[in-house]
Amino acid sequence: MSNQDEIPANRLRKELPEEVQVAEAPDAGPAGTGEPTLTGRQRLVKGLWPPRVTRAQLIVALLLFGLGFGLAVQVASNSDSGNALRGARQEDLVRILDELDDRSQRLEDEKQGLEKQQEELENSSDQAEEARKQTAEKEKQLGILAGTVAAQGPGITMTIEDTKGTVEADMLLDAIQELRAAGAEAIQVNGVRVVAGTYLTDSDKSVSVDGNKINAPYRFKVIGKPQDLEPALNIPGGVVQTLEKEQATVTVERSTKIVVDALRAAKQPDYARSSSQ
Repeated sequence: MSNQDEIPANRLRKELPEEVQVAEAPDAGPAGTGEPTLTGRQRLVKGLWPPRVTRAQLIVALLLFGLGFGLAVQVASNSDSGNALRGARQEDLVRILDELDDRSQRLEDEKQGLEKQQEELENSSDQAEEARKQTAEKEKQLGILAGTVAAQGPGITMTIEDTKGTVEADMLLDAIQELRAAGAEAIQVNGVRVVAGTYLTDSDKSVSVDGNKINAPYRFKVIGKPQDLEPALNIPGGVVQTLEKEQATVTVERSTKIVVDALRAAKQPDYARSSSQ
């Protein structure tokens, strides 16, 4: 080919298709910038890092963290609460289950008793007389609960010997609460009647019940079902074990007849009045 037939390079480039020119051109950024063009993967990485966190995303992250932390604490708490029973003997677990069954049965019996009273009122030929009888009976029951009348029946006597002086008011209060939960209907501690509003305080190495100072040994006279009361005190980690850890000696005796004769004066409410008046 002669020199005349040679085509200038710039003319040849102009005559080539645009697609070819682009394919042959080296990677470069926008015109005039001199920066290389990024691949798709590089643009993706650049878009993700460094992360750009909005305020809404931050709030959601904090809420999720708090929720996760709360769930972890709850799981740990449930695990700890089961540790005491996990190490208990089989007979102790059976006794605890029996106690729960007995409590359920007591509630069911109470429900049936109320339904029976309602039925008697509805079917009685002399509803006024039947209502008076039930009112008198209810008055006696409320008197027992309020401590204004004496009571007797089956139950237990619990004696706590405290030679070291380590027994405190909150321990005796735990015993009262456990007895109430087990179905105790009347409680007397060292000649002081325990009622719904009873409070216990520590008083110079002894204990005061409703302001009445009592000294060891602490003797509980409790009316209720002995088969429920005694196991409730002896459950693993319960009242007896707690007191024994404080070097106190606890004895529990069942009896077919317990007399609770300490009385409380009937208190007239200052402000409350019957809504039926």
